[in-house]
Amino acid sequence: MKPTLLIVDDEKTSREGLRAALEERYDVYAAADAAAAMSLLERENFDAMLTDFRLPGEDGMKLVARAKSLSKPPICVLMTAYGSEELAVDAMKHGADDYIAKGRLQIDELEMRIARLLRSQKLEAENVSLRRQLDSKFGLENIVGQSASMKRVLEVIQQVAPTRASVLLMGESGSGKELMAKAIHQLSLRAGRPFVAVHCAALAPTLLESELFGHEKGAFTGAHERRIGRFEQADGGTLFLDEIGEIDAALQIKLLRFLGERSFERVGSNKTLLADVRLVAATNKNLEERVKAGAFREDLFFRLRVVEIALPPLRERPEDVPLLARRFLLEFSRENNKPVNDFTADALEWLIRYSWPGNVRELRAAMEHAVVMCRGEKISMRDLPRHVSVGARSEAPAQQHGDWTIKDAEKQLITRALKETGGNRTLAAKKIGVSRRTFHRKLHAYRLEGF
Repeated sequence: MKPTLLIVDDEKTSREGLRAALEERYDVYAAADAAAAMSLLERENFDAMLTDFRLPGEDGMKLVARAKSLSKPPICVLMTAYGSEELAVDAMKHGADDYIAKGRLQIDELEMRIARLLRSQKLEAENVSLRRQLDSKFGLENIVGQSASMKRVLEVIQQVAPTRASVLLMGESGSGKELMAKAIHQLSLRAGRPFVAVHCAALAPTLLESELFGHEKGAFTGAHERRIGRFEQADGGTLFLDEIGEIDAALQIKLLRFLGERSFERVGSNKTLLADVRLVAATNKNLEERVKAGAFREDLFFRLRVVEIALPPLRERPEDVPLLARRFLLEFSRENNKPVNDFTADALEWLIRYSWPGNVRELRAAMEHAVVMCRGEKISMRDLPRHVSVGARSEAPAQQHGDWTIKDAEKQLITRALKETGGNRTLAAKKIGVSRRTFHRKLHAYRLEGF
């Protein structure tokens, strides 16, 4: 599509002359005064605006300032027959991106300047988007975790995300493998392209082949029309294959071929198709053992495991439980319009003691239950699901986590948050999900006031 350009000039001859000269490269709109220009700017998103300084009513300088205040401002070039260095400086102060004297106006030079400014604007937008991703917590704002094991995982994700390498995520069910796959995609150069997820164990082998590679009309009984597969849907982006260990031998061969050649055929077709897809796979099975047992191809295993990331189960990072629990508490209190904002000490102690066999997924479900059942502002023991309170009661802290207790967890979280925020207590409180007042109370309780 052509870039959109708004020309603002009260002289019809000049306005229409510029339109004729520039409409081959731009989708050109025109206005005779600032009021008409602002009406257009408020209705349409323009890439660039070329405006005369002398306009009836409001001058071009003020128009530029108003245009730059829009949520999606255009680049602005100011024209005037009264060229002076002072006016040029003033134009820049009001937000103009460039300045050109009308008496010396050359169309080729004008086109070159606008094109250069548009390139710069696009580059800056891409840089801002990248900075937003990298400036957020680990670039992974949806992932909560302060434990050493999770920090190592996040560091690897940041390093591997910008590359083309295939990634194999290993971890128990509910440990967050799909969330990690999405983070890899969002931090990659493919972030603006599709992220497509397929759960391999949910489909029979014949259906899974069609799901992944697509099929032609009449390829099998029930194939009433052509189907575009997930590889084609993910072209230019990322395909996430969950429970990859469940695919059968025939499909393993097709997947191996794709990883080698980036090509495939739809079911029922001999036509070879190409797709630029980054593959992220996940499994809760030990693929090395399946390779030894002859159930999984060794060459495919190596192709998938260019980078392997092992996600720790929640029971091995108890210091992350309070952070995750508070994140889910806030989510479900807002969703259910309930004023629940904290835990009683014994409820939080029980959450840390419990082993969470279902990992983060189980904790999230438990927090939704607790918020729904809570009758006050704090979640207490009686609000927790029965299996959590019973399971926690049977698991003494010394057996489950050594001598790990709620005090250990909170003290470590507070200390780490203060270190990472340079001692800023307001930011540290926000980081661990508590109010500033609660944070100060905990500093006193754990004798950390002098930190």
